[in-house]
This record gives sequence, structure tokens and C-alpha cells, in this order.
Amino acid sequence: MAVHIALLRAVNVGGTSKLSMSDLKALCEKAGFTDVQTYIQSGNVLFRSDLSADDAGKVLNDALAGVMGKAPGVMVRSRKQLEAIARNNPFADAKPNYLMVNFLPGKAPDDALDKLVAPDDEEVHVAGHEIYVHYPNGSGRSKLKLPALKQATSRNLNTVRKLAELAAEREDETG
Repeated sequence: MAVHIALLRAVNVGGTSKLSMSDLKALCEKAGFTDVQTYIQSGNVLFRSDLSADDAGKVLNDALAGVMGKAPGVMVRSRKQLEAIARNNPFADAKPNYLMVNFLPGKAPDDALDKLVAPDDEEVHVAGHEIYVHYPNGSGRSKLKLPALKQATSRNLNTVRKLAELAAEREDETG
């Protein structure tokens, strides 16, 4: 069975769409996923499934919609994809906690950067299904505007690396 990493959008952010990680784990198990593990309180979950990444994401998104009243959006990636995302970081000198990887449900549109407003010298790079944003002053007070991020979910580079590491450990267990 493949190890999938699901990144939930708009869960436990700003006091909305609250979902405990124990409830997320139980929901994943009820949906038929095995070897379920959550990581930090921001909607990250690793699991095993015979389903493709796309199908697993749809199953999880539908299950979440049933509990939360609406589908939050689920992006599913593999360990190899997360490792490549970390390795291909276009801002090598950025502090990992100041670099956000924005995971999109599909390929970024060709015009993704057309309406970019980056007043605090933020740097942005589009790479397939992800958009990297370096926030030199941190993301908390940034006034960055980028409509292409509306359907994305963001994780800092440290989290991306840790999720890849956790997935590698799971894959090593089955050798």
C-alpha cells in the first residue's frame, strides 16, 4: 500500500474549521485508510491506501465535508514529491520557516503571478502544482496579495521536510 501525505486546507486556521487531530485520525480510519498519523495541529495526515493520490484525496475531502459541513480542500502528495519540493526550493538562502510552499489542487495557471502584490519584498516562484513564497519579514504581517493562492494550503519548508521524513520512515517499515 502506498503512503500518502494529505494536506488539508483551511483547517485550524484563525479559529475556523476546528478539527482535532484525533478526530482527523479517526475519520481517516473510518474512511478505510490504515497506519494513520497526524502531524502538528495544522491539518497534516499520513496514511496508507491502495487508492491513487487523487482518489484518496477525494475520499478524505468528502469525509471531511460530512463532518465539517463543507469540503475544506485536500492536497495529497507522495514522499518523493515532498522531497523534490524541498530539494528544488528556489530560495536556497531563505530561512526554512520564512519560506512557504503553497500546495494547489491542480497545476498553477499560466497567469498565476499576474495580480501579485508583494509590498514587503516577498519573492514568489511557481513550480507546477506548488507556489513557493519567501517572506523575508515573516508571513504573519505580510500584505502579499496573490489570488492564485485562494485554493492553496501552505506549509513552511520545515514542515514539508518533516512530512517527507515521516513518510520515508513509514515506507522503510514495509521495506
